[in-house]
Formats: sequence, C-alpha cells, structure tokens
Amino acid sequence: MSSVLYDVPGPKAIVRNRVLGVVTILVVLAIVGFFVWRLADTGQFTAQKWSAFTYTNVWMDILKATGATLAAFAAAAVGALALGFVLAIGRLSDHRWVRWPFTAVIELFRAIPVLVFMFLLYYGFPVIGIRMEPYWAVVIALVCYNGSVLAEVIRAGVESLPRGQAEAGYAIGLRKAGVMRLVLLPQAVRAMMPVIIAQLVVTLKDTALGFVITYPELLFYAKYIGAQPTVGSPIVPATIIVGAIYIALCLLLSFVATLVEKRLRRSPRGDVAAPVQPLQQGATDTSLIVAQRGGAGAAV
Repeated sequence: MSSVLYDVPGPKAIVRNRVLGVVTILVVLAIVGFFVWRLADTGQFTAQKWSAFTYTNVWMDILKATGATLAAFAAAAVGALALGFVLAIGRLSDHRWVRWPFTAVIELFRAIPVLVFMFLLYYGFPVIGIRMEPYWAVVIALVCYNGSVLAEVIRAGVESLPRGQAEAGYAIGLRKAGVMRLVLLPQAVRAMMPVIIAQLVVTLKDTALGFVITYPELLFYAKYIGAQPTVGSPIVPATIIVGAIYIALCLLLSFVATLVEKRLRRSPRGDVAAPVQPLQQGATDTSLIVAQRGGAGAAV
C-alpha cells in the first residue's frame, strides 16, 4: 500500500472531492463579492472617503500609532516571556509550598480577560490612589495574561520530554537547576516554538484593546480619523488600512520567529569541531551533549 494513514480515494471520491472544492471556492468568492459590492454600493470606495489618506500628516500620525503599538508589544512580549519562564519553573517545582502558589497565580491570570485587566488597572486602581498611564496598563495586562499562558506552554514542553533526559543530567552530577537550564528548557523551547510564536502574534493583536483605555495605538487612531466628518467619516477605509498594517506586522513577526526557530534547530558548530573525550560505558546522548557544552565540568 502506498499510504498507511488513509485509503487512496477512488474515481468517485476524486470527482466528489473536486466538486466540493469547486463549490467551496465559488461560495467564498460569492461572499467576498457580496461584501465588495456592498462597500461600493454605499460609497466606501469614493474619492471623498479616501481623501484623508492623501495628507502627509495623516500618514505621520499612522506611523506614530504603529510605533505606539510596537512599543507596547515589545515590552509586553519580553515581559511575558520572562514571566512565563519564572512561572513555569515555579510550577514545575518539587515542593508543594512553591508549586501551589505559582499554580494559583497562573490560573488567576489566565482566567481574567485582558480587557477586564486593563479596565481594572486604568479605571480601578485610581480609586485606591494608584494612577497608571494607559501604556503601562496595556503592557502589564498583556504581560500577566500572556505570561501565564506561556508558562503552561513551557511546562507542557518540559513534561513532554522523556524522563531519560533528566536522569542523564542527574547521572553526570548536575543539580535540578542545571538539568532544567542545560537539558530540559532548551529542548522544551525548541519543541514548543510554534506555540510560543502563535502566542506572541496574539499578544501583538491584543494591543488593539488599548484603544478602550485611550492608548493611542492603531485602532484608536483609526476610530479617531474615521469619526471626522470633514473628510467624510472614513471609518471603513481607516479600518481597512489599519487591518492591512496589522496583517503585515503579524506576517513579519512570524517570518522573524521562523528564522529564529530554524537557527535554534541547527547544531552548534562548536559541538562538531571540538574534540570529545570518551565517556564511561552506559553514558547517554544527553550526557554527551551536556559534557561537550561544559555542563559536566561546571557541575563537578
């Protein structure tokens, strides 16, 4: 048999699949065509609706809003990754008095919606005398939520590794911190990199929630320019332009993250060129890798 996952479709199945494919394409084209027709019928493609985007000042403001979006995303991404590693390590602790509080924090942060978190930080904290800028309210809310999600992603990646990986590290004298840092976490991050990338894309898109608390990011400016009657209230054109910018940013982030993932999967050059002393009989591949990187010498 040429396939072990499914039966090769016969002549009738091939015809049926082709018919379903053509029907699906026609339905999608019909839906897209309907929306384009409604936009044209309501005058969304007229010169008046798009006249606002012929001014240099408008594009400068869009550039500033894009910078504000990227500033919030950069801080939130770094903070979420750092918090995720800290929470994941605490969640994986062997001590209950450490593991349970970290688990409670993760579940709490994951349960609170990001928008509710932003509302609490920006509108709720002033009641108790703590005032916060919109930027920090957006960043802290994104860090707490996405950090808790990434913590579960990293924990799942560590626990999915074979037990022999950790046992090999202990066998050459590493403590748990060394095993986690040199053996488990690098493999878990490489294994879960697609999920981490997807969560960072979600973080980038969630910055749009900041417009609710008046943070001047892309969606906030799109709402502002779309409500100006002097230029025809171009809410739909502004939304289209902002949506295209978000798509471009997400594609760029995915491209950069894919390059990083490919680089992480490559074997370090030093491991190939460096001479390796023969190990004792019964040593595993993981102990060999750690010994080559100097982990065994640091542990001794």
